[in-house]
Amino acid sequence: MRLVAIEEHILPYAVRDAWSAAPPPHDPVSAIADSGENGTRLADLGEGRLALMDEQGVDVQVISLTTPGLHNLAPGPAVEMAHRVNDLIAETCARNPDRFQGFAALPTPDADAAPRELERAVRELGLKGALLCGRTRERHLDHADMRPMLAKAAELGVPLFIHPQVPLAAVREANYSGLSEKADLALAAFGLGWHYEAGLQWIRLAAGGVFDELPNLQIILGHWGEVVLFYLERIAAVFERALELRRPLADYARDNLYVTGSGMWSEAYLLRCLDIVGPERLLFSTDFPYQYREGGAPRRFLDEAPLDDAARQGFANGNWHRLTGTGS
Repeated sequence: MRLVAIEEHILPYAVRDAWSAAPPPHDPVSAIADSGENGTRLADLGEGRLALMDEQGVDVQVISLTTPGLHNLAPGPAVEMAHRVNDLIAETCARNPDRFQGFAALPTPDADAAPRELERAVRELGLKGALLCGRTRERHLDHADMRPMLAKAAELGVPLFIHPQVPLAAVREANYSGLSEKADLALAAFGLGWHYEAGLQWIRLAAGGVFDELPNLQIILGHWGEVVLFYLERIAAVFERALELRRPLADYARDNLYVTGSGMWSEAYLLRCLDIVGPERLLFSTDFPYQYREGGAPRRFLDEAPLDDAARQGFANGNWHRLTGTGS
């Protein structure tokens, strides 16, 4: 059974330089998460990556630029870097078409350029959608500037993956400070803050009427739904009293959301998401290289997951192929 992993990251050295040259504030997590062995693996688009894929039992990686993407660059550099990154991803896929597919990086600081680059990446480069790192500085994904990009994704019929990034400095100070420098940053990032940030973006898209406006728009959330999915009933009850939406929140979860585990090998989380979004909306991912461990855990989790044969096939590759219109 071929295994397609859809949240598998890269970080070219040119992007690191662009992050350093961008106006502050800078993301404080990358210096920790993207250093050392992770940094080497993020930059490797050749034999080293393929060898680790084989060790994990992963047949295909859908590669994407890691967080915070291009969201915090100035508009001009963001547009230039999006072209470079997406060309690089396309070239990597062309060299090994049986092993790699790609998500585009979009220049979200330039509201006009982002949908144009998405169209170029899909129509000319053959990429399968885009990975977004939530908000662009202070602008959330439901902001008016982002609507043309969302509309373009719906028009093209490609998914948008909402990936986490660190909360704004003011939010970190208010909610995630006072423990210790190391603990504060961990809590604001991979401990909790990242996941609230990403999940909130999907909630805001629903609350802002984006799925009513663009009923075909498909969003992917990692980490088994970025926390908010497990509180769906409570959020839905509040929505019913406070908002005038065309459908219940649970309908948007069933019709506009795909969920992947991001290397969190949890049977309980898998079953909860299966109940919420259904078997046809589960996707596989390993969050390479951040969750990489020796021992073949990805393939083992697939083999041992409490799914029937049809759901297992969909989880491994079938749901991805149907979502993106790719062959088996």
